[in-house]
Amino acid sequence: MDALRLEWAGGTPRLRTTDALARRGLVTTVSSLAGTAAVVGWAGSARDRVTGAHRLLDACGRRGEAPTMPAGDYAAVAVCRDRILLTRDEQARIPLFFRESAGRVDAVSTSARTLGRATELEPRYFCRYLTGNLAQPHTGLTPFTGVHRVLGGEVVELSLAGRLRVRTPRRARATADAPASLVGGPGLDEAARELRLALENAVGRRMGTTTACHVSGGTDSTGVALLAARLLAAGHAGTGELVLLAGRFHHGELAGEQPYLDLALEGIRRHAPTARPVVVDADDVADFDDFPHHAGDADEPHAHAFRAPFWSRLHDAAAELGCDTLLTGCGADPVADANPFHLHRLARTGRLRQLTRQARAWAEGSERGLRDVVHAYVVRPTAPLTAERIAALARGGTMLGGLGTFDRPRWLRPGFARAHGFREARIAESRFVFGRRPEESLYDAANYLAAPDPLSWHRAERDGFFLSHPFLDPEVVATMSRLSAAAVLRPGRPKAVLREALADLLPAPIRGRAVKVPFDDLYAHGLRRHGEELVALCRSARHPLIAEMFDVDTLCGAVREARLGLGDAYSWDRMNSSLALVAWLEGLSAGS
Repeated sequence: MDALRLEWAGGTPRLRTTDALARRGLVTTVSSLAGTAAVVGWAGSARDRVTGAHRLLDACGRRGEAPTMPAGDYAAVAVCRDRILLTRDEQARIPLFFRESAGRVDAVSTSARTLGRATELEPRYFCRYLTGNLAQPHTGLTPFTGVHRVLGGEVVELSLAGRLRVRTPRRARATADAPASLVGGPGLDEAARELRLALENAVGRRMGTTTACHVSGGTDSTGVALLAARLLAAGHAGTGELVLLAGRFHHGELAGEQPYLDLALEGIRRHAPTARPVVVDADDVADFDDFPHHAGDADEPHAHAFRAPFWSRLHDAAAELGCDTLLTGCGADPVADANPFHLHRLARTGRLRQLTRQARAWAEGSERGLRDVVHAYVVRPTAPLTAERIAALARGGTMLGGLGTFDRPRWLRPGFARAHGFREARIAESRFVFGRRPEESLYDAANYLAAPDPLSWHRAERDGFFLSHPFLDPEVVATMSRLSAAAVLRPGRPKAVLREALADLLPAPIRGRAVKVPFDDLYAHGLRRHGEELVALCRSARHPLIAEMFDVDTLCGAVREARLGLGDAYSWDRMNSSLALVAWLEGLSAGS
C-alpha cells in the first residue's frame, strides 16, 4: 500500500500522500518553519496525531546528533530546510522503503512493491525469509533489487537532492541485568505496580476516538480491554467509544473458551457500561481460506497469511463500526512473563548453584523435565545451529521431522541455498534470536511475533485502522527487562507479575488460568479443508523462481504430512512460510 511517496522533480523533493488514508486519519501531514512531515500512523498519541506529527517534525528539524524520536506506531518522512529524514518507530509496525542506486535515493514509499520491478528480485532476501518467521522486519533486504528497508528505530538522512548521507541505527536497549541496588530484586508487589503503570501508559497512548479491543478470554487481551475501560471511565483517555471484539466458536476445542469470553465481557462492561460487545461467529472460518488472495496480494511474503481469514472476519466487524484503532494482547507471552534465558546468564557467569535451583523451579512450573529446561534455555542458545542439526539427524526420515527454526527445509534446493547465502542467513537469524545475551534478544525477537500486522497494513485503507500492541510498547519492555527473575518467577503461575498487576480488574477464573486453548483446531481444520488445494497451488505454480528455489514434490509431501498431524510448530511454520512465498510469487506474476 502506497500511503506516502517521496520523489524528485527537477532536483526538488516532492512529498505526496494518499488522500483516502489522509481522510481517515491514517496519514497526517504537517508543516512549520522546520519543513514538512508526513506521518503514517501516529506518533506520541493515537488520539492527537497532529500534535505528535509536529513534535516529530520539530525533532527532525534540530541539527546535531540523531534526533530522539517519540514512541508510537508510525513511518515518517520529514523534508526539512537542509535535509530529509526517513524514520520508523522501534516496533516497526508500518513499513518504509527507499530505492537507491550509486548512493542516491530516487524514491521513497511505504510499499516495496511499487518501488521494485517484478523482473528484478533479490534471491538473498528469500533465503533470509525462509530461515524463520522473524526474518523480514529486521533486515534491510527486500524482495526487490535496489529497494531497501528503513529499519525499526533507524533514522536515514538524505540531502535535499536525494544523496544518501548516513543511516543511524536505533539506540541499544538498556541492559536486562538488574541494577546493583536491586540484586535481590523488587518484590512481586513492587514489580506489579511498575508494570501496571507502564501498561496504563501504553494503552492510553493507543486509544482513539472509537477504540476496538480484541477480547479472547485470556489474561492478556482481557487485561488490555479492562485498562482501556478504566481509562475511559476515569476520563484519562478523553471521551470516546469502546468496542469489544471477539470471535465465537460453538464447536471444537475453541468452544471451551466461551465461558471465559463471557466472563471477560461482563467484567469489562462493569467498568465501562457503554462498551459495545461485538461477538463474531467464526465456526465457518478455517486457516488457509482464500490463501492465494491473502498471501499473494501482500506487499511482501506474509508468513502468517494462513491465519488471515480469522483476523479478517474480526477486522470487518471493527471497520463497520468506524473504529480508528484496534488493541490486541499480542506480545504478552514473552514480554510479561519471567525471562527463561536468565538461566543462560547464570550459566555463563558461573552461578551454577543458582542455575540448578532456578531451572528446577522453571521445570516445576512448566511441567517439563529439568534436562528439557536446561537444553532449551542454556544449551540451545549457546550453539543453536548445532543443536538443530543433531535434532534433525535424530528425528529425520520425514519431510518435517527434526526441522527447527534455522535448518534448511528439505524442499529448499541445496544449490539455491548455497548460491544465495542460506547458511549466512541462518547464522544471522540465530544470532538475532539468541544473540550474545539471549535474555536481551528475547525482547527484540518478541517484537516481530505479532502475527496479524501485515494483514492490518494490507487492509488499512479499507478498514481505517491499524493494529496496536500495548505489551510491545518500549516502556513496557523496558520495565520488564529491568526486573530480576526473582521478582517475576512463580513456579506454576505463568505471567505472575501481570496477574498481580491486574489483580483488581481480572475476573478470578481468568486471573487463575494457567493454560489457554491454542488455535491448533483451526489450523488442522484448514489443512483438512485446503490441503489438496495447497498441493495444487504448488504444482501449478509457473513463476520460474519457484522451481529454481523449491523441490515442489518434497514441499507437497510436507503438506500431506502436516495434514496427518506429523511435525511440530517449528516445522509447520517453515512450511507455512514456504507456501506463502509460492503464493506471493504467483501473485507477483499475475500483477506484473
